[in-house]
Amino acid sequence: MRAHLRLALAILGLGQGVDAAMRVAVTGAGGQTGGHVFRKMLARADVFDPIGITRSQSSKDALVASTGCKPEQVAVIDIASVPGLYLEMAVAAFAGCCALVICTSAKVKPTGGVNEQTGRPNMGFPDGQPYHVDWLGQRRQIDGAKGSGMSHVVICSSMGGTDKDHMLNKLGMSPSGKGGGGILHWKRKAEKYLKDSGLTYTIVHPGGLLNEPGGQRKLVAGVDDKLLPQQNRSIPREDVAEVLVQSLLNDEYKNRSFDLVSEEGSGSAVETDFKRLLEPLSGANCDYSVGYIPDEAADITEADALMSML
Repeated sequence: MRAHLRLALAILGLGQGVDAAMRVAVTGAGGQTGGHVFRKMLARADVFDPIGITRSQSSKDALVASTGCKPEQVAVIDIASVPGLYLEMAVAAFAGCCALVICTSAKVKPTGGVNEQTGRPNMGFPDGQPYHVDWLGQRRQIDGAKGSGMSHVVICSSMGGTDKDHMLNKLGMSPSGKGGGGILHWKRKAEKYLKDSGLTYTIVHPGGLLNEPGGQRKLVAGVDDKLLPQQNRSIPREDVAEVLVQSLLNDEYKNRSFDLVSEEGSGSAVETDFKRLLEPLSGANCDYSVGYIPDEAADITEADALMSML
């Protein structure tokens, strides 16, 4: 191991192995869904030894304060950092981990002003375009997982990827339409990259995310956005987080890509047999020949367009 990589391991405090608990890295742990995943794993210390990954020191401080975890259980890595540096830091942070749960995503926010055509506030991705976060950032995480010897990578993605013209893809697009946006396109490209990586994968496409208590709705799995036409297309973040956690505990989730929504809330606890949740799919996975995945030429064009916007 090179000297600077050993130093990174020492600084992060992640160079030592653990006992029987499953060591898992959770990126986006400072966010809402990733935070739920991290907390669920902390609560099951007999099963998991999670390492939360946040993008900034302030996010790490907030996570440590809110969970009561030890500072050494959280590492700071910006997925939009220089590729070579990111890989070095990722391999260091992922040391001893058997799995990675990716919960990072570009976040849409108001960017100021009002759209003249719609009369609504302008929305975009001021903290990082989908091209950088959902494609390059997730690709770097997958490369880091592979470089550190992990066997299983789980991605929290989004429904809607089969529709090239989905409204979410228009968010953050430049006025010329030649740069920015395309969040579902870049998410799908990262998913396909994982699927082709040779690593064991689980890819979950949740519907609209709700900040409601988990465990009170019946969960429904599907593929290829076939659940979108139904009336209820949403799901509590906490339920999504539980499925992401369960995907590491049940072989039925290995090498699976599926959609996930919930029925109306019951107002009381609902028991979910996570081992059998995917049985109605009869082994079906999402079909990546459906929808749109940017090719290398589109990748280069997007990068050039984003550079011109700086």
